[in-house]
Amino acid sequence: MPPTRDHAAGDLDDLLDMYPPHPVYYAEQALLGALLLEPHRLHTVDGITPDSFSNYAHGALFGAIRALPAPDPDQHTQDTNWLNAVLAAAREDARALTASYLHTLIQVCPQPRHAQAYARMVDAEHARRTLRAHAERLALTASDVTLPHPVPDALSKADALARAVDDIAARFPSHSGSLPRAPAPTAVLGNAEEAADEERLLLAAATAHPDDVEQLRWLSSDDFTHPLHAGLWQCLTALARRRAPVDPVTVVWEAQQRGLLASGAEPTELLGLLKAAAGSAEYWGERILQRSLLATAHQVGLRIQAFTDNPATTPYQLILGSRRALADLYAVRTRWQHATTTPPQQQRSAITTRVGPPTTTAAHTARSTRATR
Repeated sequence: MPPTRDHAAGDLDDLLDMYPPHPVYYAEQALLGALLLEPHRLHTVDGITPDSFSNYAHGALFGAIRALPAPDPDQHTQDTNWLNAVLAAAREDARALTASYLHTLIQVCPQPRHAQAYARMVDAEHARRTLRAHAERLALTASDVTLPHPVPDALSKADALARAVDDIAARFPSHSGSLPRAPAPTAVLGNAEEAADEERLLLAAATAHPDDVEQLRWLSSDDFTHPLHAGLWQCLTALARRRAPVDPVTVVWEAQQRGLLASGAEPTELLGLLKAAAGSAEYWGERILQRSLLATAHQVGLRIQAFTDNPATTPYQLILGSRRALADLYAVRTRWQHATTTPPQQQRSAITTRVGPPTTTAAHTARSTRATR
C-alpha cells in the first residue's frame, strides 16, 4: 500500500502547483517563521493584524502568536510547548494547519531579525488589496442601474475609499516619487444614445430660454458625452455671457466661428436640433450632470483598480494616484451639490419657478422612448 500524506498539506501543494503564489505569500511565511523562532520580535512588528495576511491560515496563526504571552527565550529553545499552544489556538480558526507546516515556516525564514521588513511587505500588499476592494465597490455602485438613489450611494463608496487612502497614508511615510501610469479611459457609462438624447434636449431648451443658461453655471462641457454637443454648449454659454442674442441661427453662427462645422455637422441638422425645445434646461442639465458624476465615479474606481493591479506600484504611488483620481470626482461632486442645493432665499420661489420633468408632447415621447430601452 503506497504511503499516505497529510490531506491538508497535499491539497496545499496541489494548489501551489496550480496557482503559483505572489511574492507576499513568501513574505508572510518569512514573518511567521521569524516570530515562531524568536517570539520576542513581535514587539518590532506593528501596523498589521490577522486581516493583513492574504492567506487566511497565516492570519489565524499570526492572531494566535499575538494573543499568547511570549515564552521565556531560553525555555523556548529547549521545548515546543509554546509552539504547540500557538498551533492549538490557531487551529480553532484554521483547522488545516499542522505542526509540520509550522516547522516549514521556521525553516523558510531567511533571517528572523528581518521580521520588521517582512511585516512592511505584508502591510504594503494589504494596502493594495484594501484599495482594490474599495475601488471595485465604487465602480460597481456607480454602474448599478437598479439603485433608486445612485448618486448618494456612489458618493458614500467614494468617501469610504478616501478614508482608506488616508489610513494607508498614515502608515506609509511620504517620499518623492512619480505618479502611477493612468489607464486609458473607458467607454461612456450607460446608454450612449439616451445620453445623446438628453444633451440634445438640453441644448434645445437652453436655446429657447437663454436666460436659464446663467443658472446652469455648474454644468461643464466636460459633462457631455458627444463632442459636438459639448461644443454647442460652449457656444450657448459664450453668447449668454456676452449678452448677445440667442436663437438657433445665432448659435449655429457661433458654432461656425468656433470651427464646429468643420467636423462635418450640417447647419440644417443643427438648426433642427436647436429648435426642438422640450422641457426645462435645468432638468436636463441635472440629468446630464448626474450621468457625468456617475461616469466619473465609475472611471475613478477603474483607474484605482488598474493602479493596484500593477505589482510595481508602490504604496506611496497608490496614495498619490488614488488622491489624484478622487480629486477629479470631488470636482464634479462640488458642482452637483451646487446644482441640487437650493439657496435659502430661493427655497420659497423654487416651487413655482423651477420646471420639473418636461410635459410637452415631444418630451413625453423622449421619456417613453428611454423607458423602453
